[in-house]
Amino acid sequence: MKVQKMPSSKAQDRSISQWFHKIQNGEIKLPRFQRHQAWDRKRICSLLDTVIQNLPLGVTLILDVDNEKFISRYLVTAPETGTRVTEHLLDGQQRLTSLWRTLHNNYEWEKYFVYFSKYDQVYEVEDLNEVNIYRRTRWQNKKGIKMPLWADSPDKTFFRGLIPLELFRPGDIFEEYQSWVDAAMKQYKPEKDEEEYEDLLYKWMEEKRQLLDDIRDIRETITHFNLPFLALPSATSKETALQVFINMNSNSKPLSQYDIIRAEIEEVSNESLDDLENQLISRYRSVPFYERTSYLILATSALLQDKLPNQRGMWDMDKEVMVRNWNKMEFGLDKMSEFLENEGIYDRKRLPTNAILAVLAALFNYFPDNVDEKGIFYQLIRKYVWRSFFTDRYENSAASNAFFDFIGLKRILTKEKKENGDYYAEKDVPVLNDEKHELADLDELIKVGWPKRENIRGRAIMAISYKLGAYDFADGSKLNRSQLLESKRQYHHIFPDSLIKHLDVNPNLALNCSLISDRTNLNISNKEPLIYLKERYKWMDQEVVNTRLKSHLIPIKELENGGYENLSEDDKDQKLIKDYQAFINRRAAYMIKAAEYLCQGKEISASEIINEVEKLETTSI
Repeated sequence: MKVQKMPSSKAQDRSISQWFHKIQNGEIKLPRFQRHQAWDRKRICSLLDTVIQNLPLGVTLILDVDNEKFISRYLVTAPETGTRVTEHLLDGQQRLTSLWRTLHNNYEWEKYFVYFSKYDQVYEVEDLNEVNIYRRTRWQNKKGIKMPLWADSPDKTFFRGLIPLELFRPGDIFEEYQSWVDAAMKQYKPEKDEEEYEDLLYKWMEEKRQLLDDIRDIRETITHFNLPFLALPSATSKETALQVFINMNSNSKPLSQYDIIRAEIEEVSNESLDDLENQLISRYRSVPFYERTSYLILATSALLQDKLPNQRGMWDMDKEVMVRNWNKMEFGLDKMSEFLENEGIYDRKRLPTNAILAVLAALFNYFPDNVDEKGIFYQLIRKYVWRSFFTDRYENSAASNAFFDFIGLKRILTKEKKENGDYYAEKDVPVLNDEKHELADLDELIKVGWPKRENIRGRAIMAISYKLGAYDFADGSKLNRSQLLESKRQYHHIFPDSLIKHLDVNPNLALNCSLISDRTNLNISNKEPLIYLKERYKWMDQEVVNTRLKSHLIPIKELENGGYENLSEDDKDQKLIKDYQAFINRRAAYMIKAAEYLCQGKEISASEIINEVEKLETTSI
């Protein structure tokens, strides 16, 4: 075999603005064998935070191109110029695509911002020099309007300390961000009839100049940020280029943070972290169902030392204190898993957000002895858990938000007083404050997708069913962990997708989902949903039907709309759409009411929720 001689490799510098110039001109493309963009939102935000903090990133790999050796494609949303390609991107697609799309803000259902804590007038922020990336999920309401509306409003985004990321992209866009600043600051411009108008005007102009300077500073950082690359010469054979690509994308496992902390602990305390972890797992067998025990150990230990439950806090915490607190941490994790199991949440796949886990475990170390206070404690943490599920609190900066919520909740439980002598109250805990984090509304819930994916609101909707017991359609058993472990229950469509998937509706909504045991599908042909379910599960007794459907907050009246068999295809389709939308809207109303009660710390029952919704509608007529 002839060995191809390759020149020695040396990383070369290239700024983001230079990369963008090549992407804009169509000079750089991707070999088609590369997978499409796969990074999740958390990794994208982490990348952007790295860039605006001007921290180093790994090296990218390109192949110089004379004649394209591979069938290629443009980066997603990059201009398809048709000009001559000079480079193929072999490694670095995820980084460059994420940078290109976020800095042009062209994701359909997310919008990215730079967050400046000093401009934030919504939240109480202790660090006034905080600058990081903020992502907001978008959705359409029933009128087709993209929500939330404030995300497109300069004055409302600036009020929250947010500046759209597209204003920081490289290029000559001074007029664009000047215009945005004018719109954002207009609300603060003093009126001529105000006292000390000239002084106020001067201050306003100075603040406006400072905002422009802050934008320019971040823009400069992004524009000149170095994303270095290695280049294979154009003479490189296809086989060699592919081999290099495979080697660059290997699955070799580097040392993890846990590995390094393990060594630190053994050095300072002569304790084996592996032994301690294995003992925890053997004593408290429910804990590992919710998350990796290594993460739970570190995150909870960090909070017990009033450190952030993230990498920085885990590095900073005292490792000797961590070992001394081991029993407290174990106790908290045991109580955390016990509480979630009582709430009907049994494992990681059903958990809307893992941000709450360490918070709960740490808070249980403030568990009161008094019986009455125990009731208050459980009500408080129930409010915390369900508001975490049904607000946007943990869609961004989950670790820092969890930390501030923990501190607020701990202050309540320890009856700490403020400087003015008042006790800390629920309004002082961000996640419990309605003005800072509103509960999801009906318009949002009816758009939420299939809960099998990592989807906070989708899993929250399903969690209400679990809380209510979620009787199995086939045997009437209540949902429990053993059924999940044995894979006896799967996600199924309530309104059969075979009946509506050809229509202009989305059958894969969380509100059209139930977790039930599998059965061989019958041929549904034109059968109504309720008739289909009765035949499939051999329901004979109406009381059985009511009990099992109501335990999932499934509206029976809307499910039994039928009469499709004698309709024309067009009329049938129109009726199906109408019936499906009525079903989704009614179930959303049930879920909203249940969420409201749970977020107030109350226990719920299916009958109570359904009766309350029906009563409210009767009263409003």
